[in-house]
Amino acid sequence: MHRDALRRAFIVFHLTLGIVVFIQSVLTALHAAAGGDAQPASHFAVWLGIAEAMAALLFLVPATLRIGAVGLLMIFFIALTVHGLHSGLPLLVYGAGVVFVMVHGSAFGKDVMRNEAAG
Repeated sequence: MHRDALRRAFIVFHLTLGIVVFIQSVLTALHAAAGGDAQPASHFAVWLGIAEAMAALLFLVPATLRIGAVGLLMIFFIALTVHGLHSGLPLLVYGAGVVFVMVHGSAFGKDVMRNEAAG
């Protein structure tokens, strides 16, 4: 019973993290695009937001979780170097969550169900 509750909590964490990062990425891209600024930094923010949203979607799918996680971590690093720690603190939390999920893998994949049935 404890194992099932832990698995469900992990799935909720994984999905929540991926969805929140996706939404924040889309909002970042939309905000940068709506600025109407022709500055290269605005274009960079739009493309970074789009790339982050795509990586977040990959992160949500068990088969592409690791690819999405690596992509997110690279994008978080880039964003942290641009923004610095002052405004980038949430990225550290997102990054820690992504590493946690990546290390443990998907909790709703077929292999997990098979391992639980065998154990």
